[in-house]
Amino acid sequence: MVRFVGIAGSLRSHSYSQQALTIAAQRLEALGATVEILDLRTLNLPFCDGGKDYPDYPDVERLRTAFHRADGMILATPEYHGSVSGVIKNALDLMSFDQLSGKVAGLISVLGGQANSNALNDMRTILRWVHAWVIPEQIAIAQAWQAFGADGKLQDAKLSERLDEFAQSLVENTQKLRDGA
Repeated sequence: MVRFVGIAGSLRSHSYSQQALTIAAQRLEALGATVEILDLRTLNLPFCDGGKDYPDYPDVERLRTAFHRADGMILATPEYHGSVSGVIKNALDLMSFDQLSGKVAGLISVLGGQANSNALNDMRTILRWVHAWVIPEQIAIAQAWQAFGADGKLQDAKLSERLDEFAQSLVENTQKLRDGA
């Protein structure tokens, strides 16, 4: 079966991006995939300075190793000022083609207002640049403050169904790419 790594680009203690990532990971695991979630809130990552080595930050190597081992990835970001969060961008900047090229990616954005595709499109551009493959299905969770119940589950049945389709596509496309390599 396929192996995924996931990160959420929010540092909030009750992060909706982290909740969305957790739900996506559960859907992938229900399909038989293995998912490792790296919680960027707990990793000690420096700001990327364009260098290759960060000897004072062992979590950079932990991040790189997890992405290198994975067949695919799930990236969830809040949309800040019409784009991705600096947290997720920095995590991606700390990696290179060695960790990201040839991987299949599923993208999720979480917004306080109405759904749009700004952060999703920006992540697509970033991932295309490093030769990753982004599935066509994507998730934009609007009005996040009311999208999740107290139990952490999605309130909207159609959005929950879209997450099932997202997970199915991510697994199938990752298997195809991995098996074809």
